[in-house]
Amino acid sequence: MPDRETLDVDVLIVGAGPAGLSAAYHLQTLVRRHAERVDKGEAPGPKLDGLSVMCIEKAGEVGAHMISGAILEPTALQEMMPDYRERGAPIEGDVKDEEIYYLTEELRLRLPFVPPGMRNHGNHIISLNSFIRWFGKQVEERGGENFTLMPGFPAQEPLIENDRVVGVRTGDKGIDKHGQRKSNYEPGVDIRAKLTIFAEGSRGSVTKVLVSRFGLDRDRNPQIYSTGVKEVWEIPESQWREGVVLHTMGWPLGSRAVGGSFLYFMKDRKVSVGLVVSLDSEDPFLDPHREFQRLKTHPLIASILKGGSVVSYGAKTIPEGGFFSLFQPYFPGGLLIGDGAGLMNMRKLKGVHLAMKSGMFAAETVFEALRKNSFTTAELSRYEDLYRSSWMYDELWEVRNFRQALGQGLFWGGIHMLAQQLTGGRGFTARMPTEPGHERMKKLRAYYGDIHRFGDLRPPKKVEGDLTFDKVTDVFHSGTVHEEDQVAHLHVSDLNICATKCREEYGNPCQYFCPANVYEMVVDEARGKEAWKLQLNFSNCVHCKTCDIADPYQIVTWVPPEGGGGPNYKLL
Repeated sequence: MPDRETLDVDVLIVGAGPAGLSAAYHLQTLVRRHAERVDKGEAPGPKLDGLSVMCIEKAGEVGAHMISGAILEPTALQEMMPDYRERGAPIEGDVKDEEIYYLTEELRLRLPFVPPGMRNHGNHIISLNSFIRWFGKQVEERGGENFTLMPGFPAQEPLIENDRVVGVRTGDKGIDKHGQRKSNYEPGVDIRAKLTIFAEGSRGSVTKVLVSRFGLDRDRNPQIYSTGVKEVWEIPESQWREGVVLHTMGWPLGSRAVGGSFLYFMKDRKVSVGLVVSLDSEDPFLDPHREFQRLKTHPLIASILKGGSVVSYGAKTIPEGGFFSLFQPYFPGGLLIGDGAGLMNMRKLKGVHLAMKSGMFAAETVFEALRKNSFTTAELSRYEDLYRSSWMYDELWEVRNFRQALGQGLFWGGIHMLAQQLTGGRGFTARMPTEPGHERMKKLRAYYGDIHRFGDLRPPKKVEGDLTFDKVTDVFHSGTVHEEDQVAHLHVSDLNICATKCREEYGNPCQYFCPANVYEMVVDEARGKEAWKLQLNFSNCVHCKTCDIADPYQIVTWVPPEGGGGPNYKLL
């Protein structure tokens, strides 16, 4: 039996997204600058030039699981790497024009102006997937031999000793679907660190454990989420518009859910088109993927996509609770950054620049702790102090009640948002509350009345130009691959609830809210034609975590699959 290996590093970063890579890059920059100052006699030692930093990533290669809209506000990137353009950062285009529409099923109404706080001039249209692949290379070059970037190593659980995080254990490899070791079995590695930075992204599996263990959500609003589904298309030259971004509200969601769509023109006749749908809707049959397919049939969107072809597809969840839902970002032995900490500006629908800046603050906090050789929780609380004295705090404070106002509906939400504009973000209430999305979901009969008359829930028919797709087809577009002979990474604690209580009360909403057709109710032939069971198509999973968030009974737990499995995103 192979022994479990232990690796010791000074700093461990969990997740190679914009937050994690920014932490790694900026930390190495701080170490370099400090070493130069020590050499010049301008600062006391030690130099810290032998500092060992490791960043682990669950994807098989850096960037493969990265997905966002994405429009990048370059504020943090310019601070961290002023010459990013000269270094070849993959910018798809600079925003030159923007349009916002209110949609009905057939019509569109263009807003006469872009509201303050939603303007994108000066920002970059990017593929986050491509950007992170490039950024990872910049970090490796900056870190040199003291930095290790390890894709294909998902953090499975935190290592906690004496109520302090001392690292993580990565997932085992070579376990079959029955939980037995195969001939290629490799135990996970215990990676121990003086300090650990968690940058797992939205609803990170280890972050979820840490939030519960250390009470990081104490006295905070419950975090709420949305699911974004997105495709990249290649379209005819005549329909392509350089540097243009479109946002829409209204149809197809209407009053059923908070959300809206985006369409960004990229290079080489590509467009990024997607729909963001809140997961605190009352509708148990709300299906983000289906609503996205409906969106593409609208004349405005169809006129752009017609004659084109899909390049890729993906989905992710977005933490949208805002300022009052931010987790406490520090705890004994570690820090939370990026989406995992809840950093998102919902008015802008942007979080990448906040993730980067949070990574920089984490690097500054860790650097000072290492320089002082002090790793107390009080020392790590400096991270929150840095945030509270920055433009990041000002930006989030200004929209502290924005998402809560949207949840009031179009009319009342509009009044709330107008009041917020006049009061610096406060509105009528100092702190508007949030409610976990799964608690707001209504039971089938409460929402639809007669459950035999709730309408046609089948996907829309394909239209001319092949604009719409079913979930399985889009999963193919995502490049998702998992080792089939492994234990399912979606843990359902009570399958009997799925077959009985959930079916009767909610109609098995997992079949609808999952954007990858992972959950499917099928006849349980062993028990008869009237019996049902849940079939897990886990190999379809695109790692969005919607199920972990939206299940009304909270019996689904998402954990990382065997290292390297999942989507292989291109241009997303």
